[in-house]
Amino acid sequence: MKLPVIKHLTDFIEQNDADYVLETIETLEALTEVSSLKDEELDVIGELISNMYGAIEVDKLIKEGTPKKEALNTFMQRVLGSIDK
Repeated sequence: MKLPVIKHLTDFIEQNDADYVLETIETLEALTEVSSLKDEELDVIGELISNMYGAIEVDKLIKEGTPKKEALNTFMQRVLGSIDK
């Protein structure tokens, strides 16, 4: 996951709507079923999906009243904490 990408997507959600990102996630997930995709292509799609889900989570924190910067940091700490385990 890349914090600058998640931040950009969070800005996009604020300006538009989370439904756009959720529909994009569904589209990308459907693409992963294409049998001719290479592993590298699947990795890229997976990274995009992860970043989009991250932005959705950050947006939820913001809507719960967490300041944006703190929401981004909290989410990334949670991600890094789960990687360490």
